[in-house]
Amino acid sequence: MPRRRLFRAAEAALAVLLLTVGTACGSRLPESDFEHRERATPARDDTPIRVGIVTSATSPVGGSAFTGPRDGAKAYFERLNARGGVGGRRIEVRECDDGGSGVGNNTCVHRLIDEDKVVALVATTALDYAGASRVSRARVPDIGGQPIGAAYDTWPHLYGIYGSLAPRNGTTGWGGKQYGGTEVYRYFKREHGARTAAVVSYNQAASAAYARLVEQGLKAEGYKVVTEQVDFALPNFRAVAADLKEQGADLVFDAIDSHGNAQLCEAMDAAGVEVTAKVTNVQNWTSTVPDDYKDAPHCRNALWATGSSRNYEDTDHPAVREFREATKSLKTHSQWQLEGWAAAMWFTDAATSCAAAQGVTRACVDAYMNRGRDHTADGLLVPVTFQRLAKPPKSRRTCLSVARWEDGRGWVSQGDMDHTCFDVPQLAYRQ
Repeated sequence: MPRRRLFRAAEAALAVLLLTVGTACGSRLPESDFEHRERATPARDDTPIRVGIVTSATSPVGGSAFTGPRDGAKAYFERLNARGGVGGRRIEVRECDDGGSGVGNNTCVHRLIDEDKVVALVATTALDYAGASRVSRARVPDIGGQPIGAAYDTWPHLYGIYGSLAPRNGTTGWGGKQYGGTEVYRYFKREHGARTAAVVSYNQAASAAYARLVEQGLKAEGYKVVTEQVDFALPNFRAVAADLKEQGADLVFDAIDSHGNAQLCEAMDAAGVEVTAKVTNVQNWTSTVPDDYKDAPHCRNALWATGSSRNYEDTDHPAVREFREATKSLKTHSQWQLEGWAAAMWFTDAATSCAAAQGVTRACVDAYMNRGRDHTADGLLVPVTFQRLAKPPKSRRTCLSVARWEDGRGWVSQGDMDHTCFDVPQLAYRQ
């Protein structure tokens, strides 16, 4: 359930030695050994470049909740292989479903790193990234993962899809605190005159942490805030909807999954709750809205989503158009698929750079990620950067992508993400 800058550690519902991966170069013989013979041509390395994708494909949140980034990354690699791979070497994807548990995650990390010896992990989407420290100790670059937990603001060699400014030295954020901005709330306040907002969350750690940050950010922007928390296993959304109507909320934010959002919307329609915007997060930015919200037409057409990647419906943009063309066989589309595609592109840029230099190794890919340059995935992402600041910034200029659902049109972008930008304070929170 991640949203850039606002929530890296809580938004989605929720000692190994360095293993070098290289290619044998062989011994170079003196030129004299080749006298009276044709000069030897080095053999072309066509061995596959192996990457790993860890996904909580089966988890308590649901069978398809976390598979978007995986599907987007696989689509990119399939297209890349059809075009010859990286320097003639195809990308071989090794997948692992961790089942949404810490034990399962550690098992996946062990298998992919120690047994399959992947060069990197790509588009990791784990409900409980318990194996993150092991990935870091093995110095395996983890590129473009979804920051469902705090791992991407804690460990070196981990590069979340939204970037990080934290020291990442084994301690989360700065002294255990992470920071997020208020750009989303500033947007709705400035563009739509919103003043009262409700925040709905589960009584689950990641969801509750995100909700606390949302509440803090709303208050910093001058909103009256109504907080609503429901039981993760047996949520009572009817009671929430009744209170929303009584409180007169004109915005509703959530820290819940797609299924929970649908139930909440049904309850809101049944109670006659009308809001300016039901604001959801990037995980729920999907083409399944008509089915997910089929029994809540009023709430459905009040859905807004915010994030840090270009709307997957913006096919006028060439990079989006390429993504959609490559994924046209998929039954559904989502923003997380697009971000998984961007993560695979990011790895490919690194691998291509390494192939032209010293070879595609873990160390070279990791060095590429630490160049200190922004990454945009050909304009699919708001510029992503990794820095290790000794102190957290007090404020930042942050841009965001905004879309609104309209029946018959789908997700309609509200302005361009490269120009919807705000100078906003950075607020501390703990997971």
